[in-house]
Amino acid sequence: MSFSLTEAQAADGLAVARHTLELLRTVPEFGDRYADVAAPGTLAELAALPPLAKDDLNTALAHLEPSAAQGATWLFQSGGSTGAPKVGYAPTGFYMAKVFEHWQPLDRDDVFVNAWGAGRMWGAHFLAAGLADLCGCRVIALGSVTREEYPEWLAFLADRKVTAIGGTPSVLRLWFAHARAAGIELPSLRKVLWLGEAWQPQLEEDLAVVAPKARRHGMFGSTETWVVGSNTPDCPADTFHPFPHQLVHVGDDGLLDFTSLDPAMLNPVLRYRTGDAGELTSCPCGRTGPAMRVLGRRDNVVQVRGLGLHVDELLARVEREPGVTRAQVVITEQGGRAQQVEVLVLGALPDPEALRRELLSATFTLSTAFVHDPEHVRVRVVDALIGNDRTGKTAGFVVREAS
Repeated sequence: MSFSLTEAQAADGLAVARHTLELLRTVPEFGDRYADVAAPGTLAELAALPPLAKDDLNTALAHLEPSAAQGATWLFQSGGSTGAPKVGYAPTGFYMAKVFEHWQPLDRDDVFVNAWGAGRMWGAHFLAAGLADLCGCRVIALGSVTREEYPEWLAFLADRKVTAIGGTPSVLRLWFAHARAAGIELPSLRKVLWLGEAWQPQLEEDLAVVAPKARRHGMFGSTETWVVGSNTPDCPADTFHPFPHQLVHVGDDGLLDFTSLDPAMLNPVLRYRTGDAGELTSCPCGRTGPAMRVLGRRDNVVQVRGLGLHVDELLARVEREPGVTRAQVVITEQGGRAQQVEVLVLGALPDPEALRRELLSATFTLSTAFVHDPEHVRVRVVDALIGNDRTGKTAGFVVREAS
C-alpha cells in the first residue's frame, strides 16, 4: 500500500495531475525533465514521475505566476525559520471548504481563539479564520502577543469562557506554560487546534493543569500543499487522515510526496516532497481507509564541517534528560563553515557541562569535526529558544551567520 487512494478513487482526479504536468512542461528551467514521461493515467504512472522539491516548486511558480479564477490570489511564505522564504499561492478561502466537508472541529457554540501569527506572509492564521467562518463559531483573532501581555490576555480568555484555541505547538506551549505559572485556569477550553509543527507531548502536562477538558485536533500540511489531512482526539498525534482531494504517496525511500487532485489548486503540486518521512497505516480511531503516519523530517541532517549531523537524534538525546522540556541546535557559520554548535536547553539541567562532554564524545560528527576545538560545542540553559516572530514556529535547529 503506497497510495492513500485506490485506483478507482483517484481515477477522476488524475486529470488534474495531467494538467499540472502540462504546466510544469512549460517551465524553461526544467529543460527535458518531463519530456519523456507519460501523462499519468494510473497511479503507477504517477509514481514514475520525477518528484518535486521546494526549490523546484519555487522555480515553477516564478514562471507560472498562477492566478485564482475567482476572488483574490493570496501569496504566502513557506520556510524562513531555517532557510530562505519560498512562495505559495492560494485563492480566497484557502481551500478550507473542501476540508470542512470532511473535518469540522468547531461548531456554532464555540468561542475560538485564533492564536496563529497574522503578520507578514504567514498563512495559517488566515486559513484557520476561513475554517472558523465555515463552522460559524465566534472568533477572537488574537494573533501573537508579547511575554508581558500573557497574564492580561489569559484572564480575558478565561472571562470570555473560550472553548477552543489554535496555533502552532510552539505558540500553544507558551500560552499554557504562562497560564500554569500564573495559576490561571481555562475550565471551558475543550478543543486545541494545531498546525505547522509536530505535536509536543509536553503540552499534555500543562493542559492537564490549565484545561483538563481540552483535547487536540490536528492538521497536517504546508504552504505548498495546504491542508493535506487532519486527525481527531482519538487518533495518535502523528497520524492523519488525508482528504480525498489530496493524494499521498510513500516512495521506496520512505519519503512522503503529495499530489493535488483539486482543480482549483494554484500551486503545481505533483509528487511534491516536504521532506517528511512516513507510512500509510490503519488508525486506532477505527476510521476506514489508510491513514498517514508522519515519522519525522528526513532533511534534518545538517552538514557540519563536511559531516552530517542528525539533529533529530541529538535533540531526542538531550530531551531525555530529566527536567528538560525542549532543546534546540544552533549552528553558527562563517563563510559557509560551522564555527560553533550550541545546544540550547529549555527547562532544568543541573550540569550542562557534563551533558556537553557526553554529547561531544558520543556524537561522531561533533567529536570528529571539533577534534581540534571542542570548546566550540556548547550546551546552555536558556529562558526561551530562538523562534520565528513572523510564523510563531520554533525550529529544531537554526543556522545563523557569525556577526
